[in-house]
Amino acid sequence: MKNIKHTKIVATISDKNCSTEFLSKLMEAGMNVVRINTAHQTTESAMEIIRNIRSVSDSIAILVDTKGPEIRTKNITEPIQISKGETIRIKGGVDEPSGNQLLVVDYLHFVRDIPVGSAILIDDGELELTITGREEDALLALVSNGGWIKNRKSINVPGVSLHLPSLTEKDKQFIRWAAANDLDFIAHSFVRNKEDVQAVQEILDEEGSKIKIIAKIENTDGVKNIEEILDHAYGIMVARGDLGIEIAAEKIPAIQRKLIRKCVERKKPVIIATQMLHSMISNPRPTRAEVSDVAIAIFDRTDAIMLSGETAYGQYPVEAVQIMSRVAMEVESSKDKRNDLPVPRLENEVSAFLAEAAVMSANELKVSAIITDTLTGKIARYISAFRGPRTVYAKCHNGRVKRELALSYGVIASEIVVKKNKHKLVETSLIDLVNRGCISEEDTVVYVGGNFGVGGGTSFIEIASVSQMMHQKKKKEER
Repeated sequence: MKNIKHTKIVATISDKNCSTEFLSKLMEAGMNVVRINTAHQTTESAMEIIRNIRSVSDSIAILVDTKGPEIRTKNITEPIQISKGETIRIKGGVDEPSGNQLLVVDYLHFVRDIPVGSAILIDDGELELTITGREEDALLALVSNGGWIKNRKSINVPGVSLHLPSLTEKDKQFIRWAAANDLDFIAHSFVRNKEDVQAVQEILDEEGSKIKIIAKIENTDGVKNIEEILDHAYGIMVARGDLGIEIAAEKIPAIQRKLIRKCVERKKPVIIATQMLHSMISNPRPTRAEVSDVAIAIFDRTDAIMLSGETAYGQYPVEAVQIMSRVAMEVESSKDKRNDLPVPRLENEVSAFLAEAAVMSANELKVSAIITDTLTGKIARYISAFRGPRTVYAKCHNGRVKRELALSYGVIASEIVVKKNKHKLVETSLIDLVNRGCISEEDTVVYVGGNFGVGGGTSFIEIASVSQMMHQKKKKEER
């Protein structure tokens, strides 16, 4: 039985380094999904990445990451030096230049929405100020630690809900571009509630797109409203960078575990992101703490782990993916099933019942793999949610579903074409997997399928050797 990595790897790719040779090396090392960060791309530069990915493989999923609702510094021509203990004024949305103890930010209602006593964090928390007073058109802020304020740097206000629009004009442009180019996922930043997800879905519906939405959880509102967000999103990304600014750092591990649990319960994919192997941007080996961080996410039962700068502009991108893959395989082989998360079944939900039965059977019997055919990917995601130790081979009826399953733990998806006789589905699936070396005819497998043809729903599980299943189907065809 081959040792196969079950945890999926998302790698951020820049147009500065996206050759087909480079992408092929990352795929061989274990990359399953490419992330394109629109904060650093135009649609034109991103198009080169798309073309190269598709020329390498039609199995690599493409995830486009929007900027989302955020506040940034503006109108700074030269960095502004601030010192601890001094007071500066902050204005929102005006055309005045920043400088001379005035900071302008790009949110019009900043003065109105920020209460006195709030902490203001600039540039991913590098600088901290405290709002001490209010003027008619400005806030007064006491500098807690000195430094330099640069243009277009992030502004965070922990614990304060702001009335920012869900989508910027650039976000809307990229979502429509993604729909036009038939991409796979939109990861929407700073999702606060279901309305933020719905705003993206409305544009996708207008474009007639089947792109799935990944909600990025990176503020207190997103954590608080996770249930309603999961009602509308395909899955989530735990973006720990901004989340760690909005929420005390010591609270992040428990929140990470909680969000993974919520996704497993809802049978939806979850990605853990931000600085997982950050030191490998400039070093050939990770720190022990980084290896433990990756391992903990996998022990917590995440579907996927993500690399950002490590692969976008780092010096050791292939090595970073290789190390992630090795850590994943080592951890997966040592997981204690007593720590598995409960996956609730809805009343009369046949798919969830059969998915659980398939995983239980594979655990108790000498089974090499679980095999299923799927029109929408639903049954494969359900089997994945139970986090069994056996690989799930999903035979999909179109390439989009195959790529969507690139985010689901333990699922290896490929396409299947049954042109004439839909009843040959099981036999065709098994023959293809045997020919590709995934299984052998002597292997015992669990097959999860449907008796009512493609789209008829999941209705049975069968446990037998591959040879028996193939010959049994042939005999039925001959009758």
